[in-house]
Amino acid sequence: PCRAAAVRELLAKTRRAYAKRGVAPARKVALTREPLQAMLATCDDSLRGLRDRALLLFAWASGGRRRSEVVRASMENTRRTADGFLYTLAHSKTNQAGAVRANDQKPIAGMAAQALDAWLRASGITQGPLFRRVRRGGVVGEPLAAAAVRDIVQERCRLAGLEGDFSAHSLRSGFVTEAGRRNVPLGDTMAMTGHASVATVMGYFRAGAAAESPAARLLDEPDPQHR
Repeated sequence: PCRAAAVRELLAKTRRAYAKRGVAPARKVALTREPLQAMLATCDDSLRGLRDRALLLFAWASGGRRRSEVVRASMENTRRTADGFLYTLAHSKTNQAGAVRANDQKPIAGMAAQALDAWLRASGITQGPLFRRVRRGGVVGEPLAAAAVRDIVQERCRLAGLEGDFSAHSLRSGFVTEAGRRNVPLGDTMAMTGHASVATVMGYFRAGAAAESPAARLLDEPDPQHR
């Protein structure tokens, strides 16, 4: 029904009306490198700390995985490699039919691979979902629900003293924003995130790169004509 011409026109008029009032779509605060590191610093060597550290790094470093994708990660679709792990994203929001695509495999390397390895060794998980509930007494329980990913993000933000409206999506937007800051090519970023729309990812990408734009420092650089 939302594709009907009359409905689409109404939605467009509504967006324009809000834009004229200066009201922008609400977005969760992006968890870029610095706040993510602050969150990771709250994770100790307990089972829960090891799990949360592995989960946060897995979700962020593999391209900003959605919470539904995080809880579907398993030993069966995440295999060890010489450099860490390789996670196969067989089903996602933009690939609901599970079609095989060139960018399905997401590398888990460096700190993220080390954290995942530490969690798997400590938890003893050898099959099934990677991320599980940790019960009292250090008992590893059932797989996490998607809502638990949001809860973990918000709890670690609170423990780190971070202020803002954070959610699981903050990991995804943070990855794209950080990629923009570091001038990672847009195609490489989208290959990791799995975004189907350039327009969707460009909002975050440009926000990250904006502060580094050389055009913002034209008065700080000597005029080449007067050298």
